Amino acid sequence: MSWAFVLLLGATAYAFKAVGLIVIGGRSLPPTLERCLALIPAAMIGALVVTNTFGNGQHLQMDARAAGVAVAVVAAWRRAPLLVVILLGAAVTAAIRALT
Repeated sequence: MSWAFVLLLGATAYAFKAVGLIVIGGRSLPPTLERCLALIPAAMIGALVVTNTFGNGQHLQMDARAAGVAVAVVAAWRRAPLLVVILLGAAVTAAIRALT
């Protein structure tokens, strides 16, 4: 999957959202649809993280990136500041790459 394709999918998702707002106008959407539309950005970011962490061309790969993401997830879960989460993930990834 190329970056151009990922960006095209993201732009298409937002275009559909914008067109829907234009077509519907002042009417409100059903609550279920509102909740689904609110989850699109989080799903896109999650998909980008997973494909960049575990993807290597057409193959899945477990390497230092997976450990870095795991540490960052734990730090975010423990409510660490964003800068700390990023630095911890990068430091763990760099340390594992240096050791191997």
